[in-house]
This record gives sequence, structure tokens and C-alpha cells, in this order.
Amino acid sequence: MRLKTAIFGCGGFAHRHAGNLAAHPDKFELVAFCDRHVERAQAFSDRYTAGRAAIFTDHHELFDRVALDLCVICLPPYGHSDEVERAAARGIHLLIEKPIALTAEHAWRMVEAAERSGIKTQVGFMFRFGAAIEHLRGLLDAGRVGPVGLMAARYFCNALHAAWWRDRSKSGGQLVEQVIHMVDLMRYVMGEPASVYSLQNNLFHRHMPDYTVEDVSGTVIGFRNGGIGVIYATNGAIPGRWINDYRVVAARVTAEFNDANHATFTYTDGPELRSETVASEEGYHLRELLDLYTAIVEDRSTRTPIREGALSLELALAARRSAETGAPVRFEGG
Repeated sequence: MRLKTAIFGCGGFAHRHAGNLAAHPDKFELVAFCDRHVERAQAFSDRYTAGRAAIFTDHHELFDRVALDLCVICLPPYGHSDEVERAAARGIHLLIEKPIALTAEHAWRMVEAAERSGIKTQVGFMFRFGAAIEHLRGLLDAGRVGPVGLMAARYFCNALHAAWWRDRSKSGGQLVEQVIHMVDLMRYVMGEPASVYSLQNNLFHRHMPDYTVEDVSGTVIGFRNGGIGVIYATNGAIPGRWINDYRVVAARVTAEFNDANHATFTYTDGPELRSETVASEEGYHLRELLDLYTAIVEDRSTRTPIREGALSLELALAARRSAETGAPVRFEGG
């Protein structure tokens, strides 16, 4: 089965998806690109389809004129409007990058439209597809290592990013736009939150009038099972390096992750310690794309349907609200 596919939003990150789509012509046919800057859409069409794919600057026109099976949405947070609802109404499946919206209300409208239509959706939380994360989930699902009591995650970078990213009203802030990957991983490993408390400051970029997002943050999440998650992040670390790693302590295993694909598991349930290493170089983004393809072909759920995108966004937004008010935010049912 070959899916007629369009990419909506032709910025730098969209190249990851375009490359993976073009590398699997037996599964995907790139037929259209859409971006508000026509030259960007044309550049993608030229590079990935030798100019054969149609180009658009308006997604309404794209959906009206091109028969699609799949749309890959790579918009910045502030750029989302009604594209999910329009695609869902036409039965077009979706891969949508995170965060899926800037408000929980918008996110849940997307969820309602997608679930009502029955389309398959995948949110771009690609670290769920890391080999080491998969191994941990397998251990937890099998009941072999007990519940997770503590997870610590680090996200370090040092870059000015795009102008829209530095504007809190357009990006939501570093935690909402970027560190949300760590937020989602914690939900994936530890379940749903009961409370969150966060401190967030702009320490290193106060001299920049257009830099209104935080560049240091510390966030503590209490989970319903009693476990605790700690996320510490900054945009003031080592220039040119993007670091995300994690530590997980469960009842019968402690895992140290260099990233989602590489980790050492030390089993603590016997008289002697036993270690196991998981390592993979397989690409996360390709795996999430192929998971969506299989879900469409086999009519099953994806690993990260759009509802998961809304739930992780709610937690990230709650952390931001905690930082703004100086008080913990508690969740219903927590």
C-alpha cells in the first residue's frame, strides 16, 4: 500500500520527515508541499520529488485540490489553526510534530476531531521509539522490575534558535516547545501525574529584549503511583551540543540512559548485581513513521496517538503555570 503524502510546514525540521518518506517509495508518495513561503515549498518539491509534487501556500487549497492519505504537519506551535480538523474531516491520517498546540483547549479540539473521524495519528515524540526505552517498557509491562520510583531527565543546549522560539507567546517557552520530550517520556514510563511544581527563569539572556522564554528550569512531577520525576533543563550549556539523558530507578532495576537508544540496566533483585547494555543506531523518526504506516495498513493504534500529545502538553502547560504562580499544580484524580 502506497500512501499519497503531503508535508505542511517546510522548515528545517521537515527535512527529517521528507528524507524518510522519500527513502521508502514503496510505502509513501510525496505529492504536495505546503508552506506560507512558496519558495520553501518549491525547494522541497525540487529536492525530494524532482519538482513533481504540487506546491501550496494555503492548506485549505491543498486539501481541496489534492487527494491525500497522509499529511505530515511540521508547524511551529503558533502556526497551528484548523489543519487537523480539516484533515480529519477528509479522512486523512496525520503525523504531527510536538507541541500540537499552544493551549490545552486547542489541543483537545484536535483530539476530538481526529478521534471522531477515526483517522490514525502519531505525535512526534520520537524518543518513545528508542531501543533502550522500548526495553524498559518491556520490563515494566512484563512486571519484571516493579514500579518506577524515580526518574531524572536532563535537557541541555545553547542556541538562540529562531526568533519565534525566543518569543514565549509563539513557542510557549523552552519546556513547552522543547523539553516537552522529557515530559512525555516520563508519562510514558511512569503513568499519569498527580502534581507538578516548576521553577523557571531567564538568567543568561536578560540582555536580549526579544528573548522572553526561560533558559533555566527545574521541574518536579509527582505521579499517581507515588513515583517522582525530576526534569532539569537549560539553554545556557555547551554551544553546539544537544544533550538529553535520563536516570530511572525501579524496584528491581536501575537504568542509566545516554539517550533513548543507549542505556545500561543494572538488576538489583538478586544476591549479585547483573548488568545489561542496550545499544542501537536506528533512527527514532523513521521508526515513528513506520509505526504510523503499519497502524494505517493494519488498522491498529499508533504508539503515540494525538490524545497523548494533548496529555503531555497539559502537563507541560501546568508546569509553566506553576512557575508563573509559584505554587504546585494538582491534577484531577491525582
